[in-house]
Amino acid sequence: MADDNTKTCFIIMPISDMDGYEKGHFDRVYKHLIIPACVKAGYKAVRADDVDKSNYIVVDIMTKVANADMAICDLSGKNPNVMFELGFRQAFNLPTVLLKDKKTSSIFDIQGLRYTTYDESLRIDQVEMHINLLASAIQSTSEPTTHDILSLVQLISIKPANLPSEVNLSNDTSILLNAITDISNRLAKVEIPSPIGRVTNNNQNKKTDKNQYNINDFTVDIGDELYVLVNDSYKSIGILTNVKPSYIITKKDGKLNSYSVNDSNYSNISNIPF
Repeated sequence: MADDNTKTCFIIMPISDMDGYEKGHFDRVYKHLIIPACVKAGYKAVRADDVDKSNYIVVDIMTKVANADMAICDLSGKNPNVMFELGFRQAFNLPTVLLKDKKTSSIFDIQGLRYTTYDESLRIDQVEMHINLLASAIQSTSEPTTHDILSLVQLISIKPANLPSEVNLSNDTSILLNAITDISNRLAKVEIPSPIGRVTNNNQNKKTDKNQYNINDFTVDIGDELYVLVNDSYKSIGILTNVKPSYIITKKDGKLNSYSVNDSNYSNISNIPF
């Protein structure tokens, strides 16, 4: 198992199934070829679907593309997302190993760069050889000579891009990004429903500061109006008056109502009416 000091190698490759390949093909390439080669070369492999889905995933992916110690780009099938991420990585003239299977033709725009190829059949008598070849390519790319060309930026002798050391966001932009994060969290809950009802987490109804509490990943105060999603629209359930680890109490129309964390609708409660 890799420790915290292991260098990271971000894997740019198709994630979903593609025409012309068997179902799960690229998962097998990742597990049986790329990960072992990274380990052999002293790197920890990280792929896009390892990124935390609760965050704005495109930002997370592009950050890892630009910051990883090493990258492997599998051009097999000429996936457009792969091409985009490769172009982004190359703009910074960062070390990248280009990989493709034997049945994918060379790409004209980058055919001047060195490739490592593998047999897409992943035959057991071939895989070990390809693991060694890929590991060797990773090691040689991590220690390039003055004659090695890592990217088109270097090939055409232009200045590579630089990541800013600090980005100051305006108040409006911060509000917008926070709203995007909240919406992403909502979508994650809708897209992955629990088959046995809501499962509460350790942060549920946890007091954060003074009269503030964490409910469904939203920070709420005593006195906030809460809403619940019913039939695709949010309906007020009243003003929050008390919070306990296993339930909350709201007041509406002069009446107190209790909502248990074990209620299947509890995960739809929030302090934002949309």
